[in-house]
Amino acid sequence: MKSLRLFAVLFLSVLALNVSAQQKKYVMVIHGGAGTILKKNMTPEKEAAYIAALTKALNAGYAEIKAGKSSLDAVEATIHVLENDPHFNAGKGAVFTHDGRNELDAAIMDGKTLMAGSVAGVTTIKNPISAARAVMEKSEHVMMVGAGADQFAKEVGLEIVDPKYFWTKERWDGLLNAIKEDSTRAVLDHGSKKSELLGSKNHDYKFGTVGCVALDKAGNLAAGTSTGGMTNKKYGRVGDAPIIGAGTYCNNETAAISCTGWGEFYIRNVVAKTISDLMEYKGLSVNEASKIALEKVGKMGGDGGLIALDKKGNIAMPFNTEGMYRGAITADGKIEVSIYK
Repeated sequence: MKSLRLFAVLFLSVLALNVSAQQKKYVMVIHGGAGTILKKNMTPEKEAAYIAALTKALNAGYAEIKAGKSSLDAVEATIHVLENDPHFNAGKGAVFTHDGRNELDAAIMDGKTLMAGSVAGVTTIKNPISAARAVMEKSEHVMMVGAGADQFAKEVGLEIVDPKYFWTKERWDGLLNAIKEDSTRAVLDHGSKKSELLGSKNHDYKFGTVGCVALDKAGNLAAGTSTGGMTNKKYGRVGDAPIIGAGTYCNNETAAISCTGWGEFYIRNVVAKTISDLMEYKGLSVNEASKIALEKVGKMGGDGGLIALDKKGNIAMPFNTEGMYRGAITADGKIEVSIYK
């Protein structure tokens, strides 16, 4: 009798744990870049500012979901908060190109219809994520670039700003430091492979993107990514963020994915679509698929991370840098925010 009672207690305990795990359904995940600030360089004040910004963004998107709006609305509202915050390399906090310009990229995708939109190299659009959505919903195209994308955004009524709006002292100083380091490396080793490796140690120069993935009450997924690109980039370089399948992808049958990191490696590995394919064709979980895709990036020498959310509310947030600004919110409004491992 005693053993039966013990078995019943154990069974109920396990059942309670399973129910608890099932009840933890996430409806939104965000990131604010991977590897941008080493822990040793992070001040308590700056850390608090990042946590506050990520929390504000999560609340903005969650308000949309709670009100019964679409996952696309939630993604757009969330990324607006991050684009308007100079702490992040997107919108107001975008880094500078070698020529001292801010060239912005963004993409958004609807998991229900597989419709997508993106912009690259824009210079006057206050919130590039809205331009990406406009391309998706108000044109027959998927991607627009440069002056044409800026013109389109203006014609459809998006907020246009003077390029000076994006200027911040911290990002300008970052450009000057990057140019100085480039000059120093050139003198040291005349542009050998060693100089490229030395340059990759400055995490502020190669990383920084914001992204959001969301699941609405109707069961539809959406993904969005926005970035200022790479500090000191030249020749109109574009990274993975606005490339559907590389840095951004979404399918209701698999997951919503947004990546951050060294874009060239994400493009070569088609990371976001790879995760979806591993889930669709091999039956892997979102966590397993995300881990495999990021490992491919790491084996090639790339750094970064990603966020992913499946249709059941399961999440993955892997990264291979010291940290990644990230956060998630559950269906009942509980917020989780982290920076380092």
